[in-house]
Amino acid sequence: MLSDRARVLIVRLGALGDIVHAVPVLAALRAARPSLQVDWLVEEAYAPVLELVDGLRRRIIVRAHAGSRPGDDVSRPRFAAGAGGYLAAVRFLRAQRYDVAIDLQGLLKSAVWARASGAPRVVGFAKEHLRERQAAWFYTETVVPPAPAHVIHKNLAVAVHLGVEAATVAVPLSVAASPALAEAVSAAVGAARYAVLNPGAAWPNKRWPAPRFGALAASLLHRHGLVSFVTWGPAERALAEEIVRVSDGAARLAPPTTVSELAALLGGAALVVSGDTGPLHIAAAVGTPLVGLFGPTRPERNGPWDTRDEVISRAAVCQCHHKRQCQIGAPCIEGIALDEVVAAVDRRLAREQETR
Repeated sequence: MLSDRARVLIVRLGALGDIVHAVPVLAALRAARPSLQVDWLVEEAYAPVLELVDGLRRRIIVRAHAGSRPGDDVSRPRFAAGAGGYLAAVRFLRAQRYDVAIDLQGLLKSAVWARASGAPRVVGFAKEHLRERQAAWFYTETVVPPAPAHVIHKNLAVAVHLGVEAATVAVPLSVAASPALAEAVSAAVGAARYAVLNPGAAWPNKRWPAPRFGALAASLLHRHGLVSFVTWGPAERALAEEIVRVSDGAARLAPPTTVSELAALLGGAALVVSGDTGPLHIAAAVGTPLVGLFGPTRPERNGPWDTRDEVISRAAVCQCHHKRQCQIGAPCIEGIALDEVVAAVDRRLAREQETR
């Protein structure tokens, strides 16, 4: 159990989608104990998504390019990578006198951070549910999540262990379009409804082929009157431009966006089509209708949690589950045909219309 004014540290260092899947734990804790003081430890590369999250006291950033300086925001302390920065971060964490540290990542490095915080209670998953089993050595308490379970419900098992039940999945994100983004969207589509196609992913075997995304954009325009924005991240602009080029005029290159602007773009869409990557999970969090395309990962664990959303999966035949590279030279996601996705889009948009 937690006291009403306990100090809690959540450790989920990355990545973007995984952080989104961990946010319901924060929401459940704060809903049950509004006076809890909750901090979150995150690596700098993924810190921007936490700027959208309500209910945190501090976002503590490690592996930063540079540490905090006098006058910087005290609710966002930063600690540089390297031995000096890590030692400074540990001193800062210990000064907070946390009552409990929660490791929602299950890696050796995240478990070490949780234990180094000095919290007398360090909670993580039982070793058979960890990516790196050695992490369990650093916990004072372990949790066995329900199986099988979506990763959100796996994470929420920690809240249950701490005496907090979550009746529903809540992901408290604050999203608002910047003036620049609103202007870019208006210039591209006016007041018309639009779709978002997200073709990129850090894992090559999570990427559906660009020509099919282009054909899908044409289908969305002709069948549903939706112009498509094609989103892109670092090193993905050429991929997005190829989709726009082969879309027969149905797609537009999305403007460059911050994480906050990306969330706003996704939140304003009539539909998002994406592989298993961060933008898909942000779209799920803000309630946008989804069609998810899954290859080497399992949608029942990682996919959208709104039962109205559509998922097309090749996980049942995949030979490289949770591997970044296809092991046989033919990524299973490429077996998803255009017609399958068009039919899934039709079903999801029809279902959305029925609920209006």
